[in-house]
Amino acid sequence: MFLPGYKDLVKPQWVATLEELKLSGELPVSELSRRLQLSYMAVKQYCEALKQLGYLERSRAPRREVGRPEVFYRLAPKADLLFPQAGIGFTQALLDNVKALFGESAPERLIFEYFQHLQDRWTPRLAKAKTHLEKATLLAGLREQEGCFVRCKYDLEKGLRIEEYHHPLWPIFAKYPRAIGMETRLLEALLGSRVTRREIHAGRHGPARVDFEVATLGSP
Repeated sequence: MFLPGYKDLVKPQWVATLEELKLSGELPVSELSRRLQLSYMAVKQYCEALKQLGYLERSRAPRREVGRPEVFYRLAPKADLLFPQAGIGFTQALLDNVKALFGESAPERLIFEYFQHLQDRWTPRLAKAKTHLEKATLLAGLREQEGCFVRCKYDLEKGLRIEEYHHPLWPIFAKYPRAIGMETRLLEALLGSRVTRREIHAGRHGPARVDFEVATLGSP
């Protein structure tokens, strides 16, 4: 099944197309339209739209009879993101078991290794950036790939900052608060500058978020 909420937000024909291909694997448009009880042209249109978005891959195979090659579609790797993965409950249970087996500090050591791994992966990606703003923008994109919802912003009044509206690890941070400092030090190492973390609580004027303010000494 899809992640909760997706079915409410996307076109039901797209959902049906993706689910059928998840169940059946690669299918020709003719068979897919038969199973969905929709016209050939409508299904082809849905598939092409999903292909343009990166969720499907297309191939062609010669027909056994006379005619043009038949068009097939299958799920692309990007479609895996639409289906539930091991969630935060699994992660918390895993850390709790590690703690029971190896001691109080074991979960934090694992979290530290996780952030160290991110630093090793991301440092080469940021190496070509020439300014703090370029680095912060690239870093925001990398964090989005990890499931965060962030925006990189700069203005003369508040300076350079990364605004974070969602982080998959927030429940982990609540249970292991020292991980917050580990993450902040990771950002400082990647950006080459001091980073100040501020929690902005929910109110009438916007959602709760975390701001990472980046010291730039003048120009961003």
